[in-house]
Amino acid sequence: MHSKKKEGIKAVNQDFRKYEQVNKDQEYHLAEDASDEQFDDDYVIRTCDISLLTQGEEQRQKFVQDLGEALEGIGFAIISGHGVGPELYQRAQQKVIELFENTSYEERMQFRAERHGSVNQGYFPMKETTIIHPDLVEGWVFCRRAFNMGNDPDFDTGKFWPDPAYELLYRELVQAHEKLILPIMQSILEYLGCDPHLYDQKLTGTNFGFRLNYYPPIGPADDESGAGRMLGHEDVDLFTLLPAQEVEGLQVLNRENNKWIRLNPAPGTIILNTGDYMQRITNDRLPSTTHRVSKPINKALNTKPRISLPMAVYVWEEEILEVLPGLGTPKYEPISAVKFHTNITSKYYGDDYNEDVK
Repeated sequence: MHSKKKEGIKAVNQDFRKYEQVNKDQEYHLAEDASDEQFDDDYVIRTCDISLLTQGEEQRQKFVQDLGEALEGIGFAIISGHGVGPELYQRAQQKVIELFENTSYEERMQFRAERHGSVNQGYFPMKETTIIHPDLVEGWVFCRRAFNMGNDPDFDTGKFWPDPAYELLYRELVQAHEKLILPIMQSILEYLGCDPHLYDQKLTGTNFGFRLNYYPPIGPADDESGAGRMLGHEDVDLFTLLPAQEVEGLQVLNRENNKWIRLNPAPGTIILNTGDYMQRITNDRLPSTTHRVSKPINKALNTKPRISLPMAVYVWEEEILEVLPGLGTPKYEPISAVKFHTNITSKYYGDDYNEDVK
């Protein structure tokens, strides 16, 4: 399946370089290696107030500049003023715990992840998020097709969800986040000197991957194993919207000095990061930045589950990814989204996941 120089916990990202579709020269351990890593306590990831977009031209331009500089600098920003109420996030997080703790393993396995278009959608058991690292997490991925966005009375909820109540709640959350997609993309394009509306049609009713991550309490054996809660990686998408988590662990790699930044933003904010699609179309100007989830520094938190709710924004499979106009001589040839996406993610799911072998 893979020819790896190192296995699992000891692997580094460059062992899988052949799968990458954008330039990634940085090298890092997939799991935190306490003997060989440094942390950057000085870099501050910028907070950008998206409500400025509606407060006059000067304030609108401030948001565009703030967001663009943050993403160009490190590929991460913290979004405030987004209008999504904290109560919705609290309900959504509590329901993740209910789903994973009150639904039997056998019932969850009835929804075992399989490929739909570009995206591996469904349930991922503990330590099986990828085949290259035993992540200490269970996950469940839902794409647009898993949500009854048009209130169709014949929609088959049971095809994707063990209980219709989950679909109703998480549809409310993804629809709240969906309202942010165009303003964010338009701001990015404007910052880059492109037509702000270039992606409006592609991102209206576009596909996404909404993931429920349940990191169970960490027992002594897993704590001593060296496994991380989620391996170091770069997202495949245009950008990801991630509500701030209650339990620490998110780390971002600063490529400038190869040190890790511990990111613990204010409750109620949204973490935004750019992915491989974005690095490709911006000709490497906006990086797809490495991040991971490590175990808490405070060992007392090992007894508490960690919940995260990332929403990865894609384009539909038939769309073509090509370098935006005005960003210099293209480093990359145009490529279909499905080919681009599956070429990369076959490192996680196996070589037969690649669109080229379908």
